[in-house]
Amino acid sequence: MASSGFVQAAVLLLALQLLCLGAADADQETGTVIPAESRPCVDCHAFEFMQRALQDLKKTAFNLDARTETLVLRAERRALCDCMPTSSLG
Repeated sequence: MASSGFVQAAVLLLALQLLCLGAADADQETGTVIPAESRPCVDCHAFEFMQRALQDLKKTAFNLDARTETLVLRAERRALCDCMPTSSLG
């Protein structure tokens, strides 16, 4: 008797699995499939993102370089003006 209960449970589980698989297949069929040719690839998006990030980094580096150069020139001018007596300027 225990084996007949086991067989019934196994058949019930098998039927549930078949129902679940059938429902999953039906869900996939109702969705719209976009052909691979018309979908942009993930690698292309990542590449474009990295290109934009690199351009932003280049702009930032250029701005920092220009700012650093300006600050260095100011510091040199101050040091030069501090060393020279005011009587030699006139």
